[in-house]
Amino acid sequence: MRAVVLTETGGPERLELQDVPRPSPGPGQLLIRAAAAGVSYAETQIRAGTLPFPLTLPAVIGAEAVGEVVGTGEGVDGALLGTTRVGVTGGVGSYAEYVLMPAAMTCPVPDGLNPLDALAAAAPGALALALLHRAALRGGESVLVEAATSSVGTQLVRHAKEFGAARVIATAGSAAKRERAAELGADLVLDHGSPEWPAGLPDDVDVAFEAIGGPAARQVLDHLTPGSGRMLHYGLLSGEPAAVTAADLVQRGVTLVGCGGPGWAGQVFGTHYPEVLERLASGRTRAFVDRTLPLEEAAEAHRLLEGRAVTGRVLLVP
Repeated sequence: MRAVVLTETGGPERLELQDVPRPSPGPGQLLIRAAAAGVSYAETQIRAGTLPFPLTLPAVIGAEAVGEVVGTGEGVDGALLGTTRVGVTGGVGSYAEYVLMPAAMTCPVPDGLNPLDALAAAAPGALALALLHRAALRGGESVLVEAATSSVGTQLVRHAKEFGAARVIATAGSAAKRERAAELGADLVLDHGSPEWPAGLPDDVDVAFEAIGGPAARQVLDHLTPGSGRMLHYGLLSGEPAAVTAADLVQRGVTLVGCGGPGWAGQVFGTHYPEVLERLASGRTRAFVDRTLPLEEAAEAHRLLEGRAVTGRVLLVP
C-alpha cells in the first residue's frame, strides 16, 4: 500500500511517499481502508522533532482517519466489517491507504453524514467540548480563545456562548483570520502576531483557553479576574510551555488547569468524541475544512499548517 513515511526528523521534505506492507489487525484492532486522514499542527512539530513523542523511525505518522472497516482482529465484533468509522490511531499510522486503529477508539459515522466532515470535526470538536465543560462557565463571564481560527479554536469561539460565555475575546495572526474570528462570533479580536498583544485584554477575563504557551501566557495571567479566573492550558503553538509559576498564580489567586495526559485524553475521546458526531449529524455544530490534498502532498499540508495559511482542517485523501 502507499503511505507517507517519516524517515528522519526535519523539514516537510522528510515526508516521503513509499510502498509499505499492508498491516494486519491484532487483538482489539480494526483495519480501515482510509477515505481520508486528518493533519494536525502537532504532527508538524513531531515531524520537526520539536514536540517530544515516542517514535521509532522510519514511521508512518498521523493520528486521525476515517474509512471502511475491512479487517478485524481478535476480540473485535466482526459485524463492524463494511461499516464506516472515524477514530484515532493512538498516535501513528494514519497517513496511509490502510490504517490500523484500536476498535475502542473509533466511532460509527452517523447515517447521512459526510465521512470527511466527521473526520474534520470529531477530534478538535471533542477537545473544544471537553475544554468548555472543564471551564465550568457560570454565565455572564468573558472568555479568551487564543488561536481562534485553529481547528480547536474555531469550535471554542463558535460554542462558547452556548456554554454560558457573555463575551468572547479571540486572537489571530492575520487580518483575514481576525475577520474570520469575528464572523464566528468573537466580540473582540486581537493580533497575537504582536509580542505585546495581551496588553489589549481587559482586566476581567474569567477564562483563558491557552493554546500558545511561552511568555505571553504570563502576560495573559495578569488579566484574569482576581480570585476566580481560570487558565486552561492545552496547546504549545509557540513551541514553548506556558511561562507561569506557582508564585504567579498565588499572587493573583487564579487557577491554572493543565488539560493533557491519559486521563484527559480518555475523557475527550470516551465522552465528547461521540457527542461531536451526534451534534454534527443533528446540525448543532459544523465541520470546517480548509482543503483536501492527495496523500502524496503530505509535505505541502505540513507547510500550509506551519505557515498558518489555513483556517480549517487540512485532510489527506489516498
